[in-house]
Amino acid sequence: MKIIPAIDIIEGKCVRLTQGNFGQMKVYRENPTEVALEFQKAGLEYLHLVDLDGAKKGKVVNWKILNDIQSKTALTVDFGGGVNTDEEVTQLLELGIDQINIGSLAIKQPDTFLKWLHHYGPENFILSADVKDENVMINGWLEPARFRVLDLVDRFVKEGLLYLTCTDIGSDGMLKGPNLGLYRKLKDRFPSLNINASGGISSIEDLKDLEYLQLHGAIIGKAIYEGMINLADLKKR
Repeated sequence: MKIIPAIDIIEGKCVRLTQGNFGQMKVYRENPTEVALEFQKAGLEYLHLVDLDGAKKGKVVNWKILNDIQSKTALTVDFGGGVNTDEEVTQLLELGIDQINIGSLAIKQPDTFLKWLHHYGPENFILSADVKDENVMINGWLEPARFRVLDLVDRFVKEGLLYLTCTDIGSDGMLKGPNLGLYRKLKDRFPSLNINASGGISSIEDLKDLEYLQLHGAIIGKAIYEGMINLADLKKR
């Protein structure tokens, strides 16, 4: 299972939200690139990078930080936050971003997402599903999308989807453990899908539980920044 530390960016700073609430934002570091370099120095290979400014504005905003991290680290980066046009997809892939996370757009403009999957290749994209009580939420986790997560994923798996990141909103930022039942359901329904768990991971034991489910990856954010999981322990895995 891949260990994927997360960096969320607002106004050029490394931040974390609680349950996606912009009103509950905590700034951890002023320079996201320095954080990425620390992850690399610790021997980690992957990075989940989110442009929260872009997510709010519906277009990628923090290009400078993206370029900086790509040029100064060798991390394998998956990126999300406001990707909305063919031009942005092309620019991100040319920049060397490994995979692009697509969330609300996949629900609001499914034909666009399907076009990207078929044109650029499904290996370049991750469907990002933010879930509350197994219902998909969009627009900053405030609006229900009228999709159950299993139905949404099923729709795109039939079109070649290979990767999914599922964030349990109720767990995100709470440091009380991941929603194992949700990931077990997803893995049982889609055994060949590469599933990343996100939300609530607070200990090495949580990682062991997710690994037991044979998930593809685990995204860790707040637990690192709060010192509940240290980088040396992640490298040992």
